[in-house]
Amino acid sequence: MDTPFAKAKRQAMSANFKPQKLVARLTELLETRKESAREASLSSNLDHQAMRRFLDGQRPNMIACILLADHFEINPNELLELGGWPTLNAFNVKTASAENLPSEAVEVAIDVAKIADPGLRKEVAEAIKTLLKKHFSS
Repeated sequence: MDTPFAKAKRQAMSANFKPQKLVARLTELLETRKESAREASLSSNLDHQAMRRFLDGQRPNMIACILLADHFEINPNELLELGGWPTLNAFNVKTASAENLPSEAVEVAIDVAKIADPGLRKEVAEAIKTLLKKHFSS
């Protein structure tokens, strides 16, 4: 049985937060969008200095993680996890059963899933989708 959310949140609040991975991911997202910390903060409906505080190592609260993820169009669970918070089932992505997919599609999905860097994994997935759109629009 999963740990109740309230207990998981209390445990997360008392855990030692290590900001390095979150800072690296936020920096990557800003660079990818060619956006300043201030622009990202305001576009996320946070105060103008929020992103700067997070880049300096301050831990964002759960709502800030969700708002930033929405702004950057990524799964909120990614930033929640990097922020040391429990992930939420509401953001779990439902996947198609491999039984219903052709073996070559499963092989591609498995190869993409092996990419450890979430930003690179998303870029590769977007590139594949772009190729498919071009193929089917011809």
